[in-house]
Amino acid sequence: MFNGIIEHMGTVEQIESQSGGKLLRVSCTFSGDLKMDESISINGVCQTVVQCGSGHFDVQIIEETLNKTALGELAKKDRVNLERSLRLSDRISGHLVQGHVDTTGSITSIENAESGRLIGIHYPEEFHNLIVGRGSICVDGISVTVAREKGSEFTVAIIPYTFEHTNLKFKRPNDPVNLEFDIFGKYAVRYLQNTRQRPKSS
Repeated sequence: MFNGIIEHMGTVEQIESQSGGKLLRVSCTFSGDLKMDESISINGVCQTVVQCGSGHFDVQIIEETLNKTALGELAKKDRVNLERSLRLSDRISGHLVQGHVDTTGSITSIENAESGRLIGIHYPEEFHNLIVGRGSICVDGISVTVAREKGSEFTVAIIPYTFEHTNLKFKRPNDPVNLEFDIFGKYAVRYLQNTRQRPKSS
């Protein structure tokens, strides 16, 4: 479990194909604190550390993850958002994030605003009922708030600190992003769907 507050931007050092998946090596400042089998969020995707080295760590990305996230789009030297898993004693500064990406979206616009940036993101229409104005959403591992919503696009407002300390500052229109919708919203929608489908008792 994570909270969408990025600890560090890592850099992709190496990518190797492995039996339908990929081995990804990422350099970061806190690699010395990582342990084998530890969970880590890479651009919002929960992965398992399989090896730690001096200044880097490795994860194995399986085919299912490559098909459902934007990790397969990564290239050498790309910057990635990193967050270590929560401790039970940690403050939750963002919102509860599982690292289980629901879908990918694409950036439609990046606009300057007086107090930061406005980033528009297009997403599959089937997830429309999981977007709530002023609600939380995780974009590439970053906990953000939906500022506007229209059709199959939503806009998030990014403060200068977040823009400068995450990989958002390297993004351009049409770039893919990983999206994870609020877990409580997903459970509420599923409950209501099941309630409607349940036959009424006589």
